[in-house]
Amino acid sequence: MSTTSDAIAFYDIAMRPPREETCCSPNPWKARFALNFKRVPYSTTWVPLPDIPKVRKSLSVPACRKFADGTDFCTLPIIEDRTTGALVGDSFDIAVYLQKTYPDSGAGDLFPPQTFDYELDFNGGWLLIPLSEYRDKEYPEYAKFNAMVDAAFTTHVQLAAPNLPFDPETEEASRAQFIRRAGVKRWEDFILVGEAREKMKESFRETLSGLAKLFMKDTSGPFLLGTKASYGDLIVGAWLRMMRVTLPESEWEELRSWEGGVFGRLHDALDEFAEVK
Repeated sequence: MSTTSDAIAFYDIAMRPPREETCCSPNPWKARFALNFKRVPYSTTWVPLPDIPKVRKSLSVPACRKFADGTDFCTLPIIEDRTTGALVGDSFDIAVYLQKTYPDSGAGDLFPPQTFDYELDFNGGWLLIPLSEYRDKEYPEYAKFNAMVDAAFTTHVQLAAPNLPFDPETEEASRAQFIRRAGVKRWEDFILVGEAREKMKESFRETLSGLAKLFMKDTSGPFLLGTKASYGDLIVGAWLRMMRVTLPESEWEELRSWEGGVFGRLHDALDEFAEVK
């Protein structure tokens, strides 16, 4: 394996500077956590949100998800491994690639055997973005858990979306893109206040209560397997990184404290793998 600092190019969404503090897209965070977990040398390439389709096309990495109308959903992350020539354009597939290519690196196995008793009926939920397909994936227990966690947070992302720290240079185009995706008329339609916001928060807490129970099965540490982190923890932790940046501070502190502080402890424990390079 190359020892250069940029053996892997990691493509993430450029938010408002300083990006090391504002990067908050959950799927790129899953990949960043996995790269740091494996301690694989890499560097970040920041891509303006409106330029993502062009970048994917230039790298010959097709969209891995589609909207309900069949159009491509072009997003990040992508990694380009210069030591192998591999290009991978989906966060779950990136974790699988890293485990297979660098099995003994870093903190070890990203996918140790475990089961996830967390099922969510999200068919009627409001989804700003399409979910990843989990059928026929490797590590099927993890793939399904990834989809369930994505659904849990995505159906409540309206709590966070209005506070996304867009880069001022592309903010207008980025907001327009989100408005088109959601089928709303204006940015203000995302904003929840008063009773509507309290109801959404109550639903969010109830949805996450089942997730929290998984972290209470082994009380020896903050992770699903106690003291040993796995990709399951990184999935949840990536969404917590988004919420930390986008929720009002008082609501972020509320989330941290839910279910006896499960999510606050997980978030803090994952600081070990949270360096932004």
